[in-house]
Amino acid sequence: MRRNEKNLPAIGLVGLGRMGSNLALNMQDHNVNVIVYNRTPSKTKALAQYGIHGAYTLEELVSKLDSKKVVWLMIPAGKIVDDIIGRLIPMLNEGDIVIDGGNSNYQDTLRRYEALKQRGVHFIDVGTSGGTLGARNGACMMVGGDLEAVEYVEPIFAAICVKDGYQYLGRAGAGHFVKMVHNGIEYGMMQAIGEGFEILETSPYALDLEKVARVWNNGSIIQGYLMEVTEKAFRESPKLDDIRGIVDSSGEGLWTVQEALALGVPAPVITQSLFVRYRSKQDDTFSGKVVAAQRKQFGGHAVHKKENL
Repeated sequence: MRRNEKNLPAIGLVGLGRMGSNLALNMQDHNVNVIVYNRTPSKTKALAQYGIHGAYTLEELVSKLDSKKVVWLMIPAGKIVDDIIGRLIPMLNEGDIVIDGGNSNYQDTLRRYEALKQRGVHFIDVGTSGGTLGARNGACMMVGGDLEAVEYVEPIFAAICVKDGYQYLGRAGAGHFVKMVHNGIEYGMMQAIGEGFEILETSPYALDLEKVARVWNNGSIIQGYLMEVTEKAFRESPKLDDIRGIVDSSGEGLWTVQEALALGVPAPVITQSLFVRYRSKQDDTFSGKVVAAQRKQFGGHAVHKKENL
């Protein structure tokens, strides 16, 4: 396919979950020629109503790309990334680019980078933040990989990210390493907010927690996106009575703690917030409800409803 009028490379996007689907729509908004593939065809078909071109096999996806192919993965970390890369390798040529926009462990990224480098294929790691709204309307991206490859797709990063929300951070693995630490920090911040609201909820005052979150999010030192989604969560459920305070851990917090131990860096807040997530699976706490509600609001993560337990 030809590049569009802005001379942006075509993108073959693999994975149409919450983040991938919104990222595809974001790309289309910015005149990126995006072709999508998902192992569940219904998700591919769902984007067709927005005029996004779909493919129903990886082979079809790759065949629709430019001569210099760019395949962007938005799939869960782990073995599935290796499986998809293994299927793509026979279809890629020297100079082609694979982008991993998921939350892969940076050590896996280094291994994949070296394996693809031996075949002359570039591998770029992109830590993607901002939740589903960010993916749709302007993400934050932390990028690692060979500068030559990054420069080729940099106009796309700049187009789909918020102002100053894209940064090239250096050699392979840097993007996923920085995103890992970002998520570790996120664990600690969310836990502090959850604990604070538990103190408020237990206090002798009959507080409207939605109003507390609202005032804290307007001019206070702790204002920000997490407080915004906390306000929204309390607006939808003033006491969060409909959910359990079970908070899942998707890996990045654990990896951050492991890296801190390996580097000899004290990280007590992040470590404790990780342990609290483990504890949340044993006991129902109000702070756990707050953090679970936050994750649902900004990332679309599932919550554990009381009626299901």
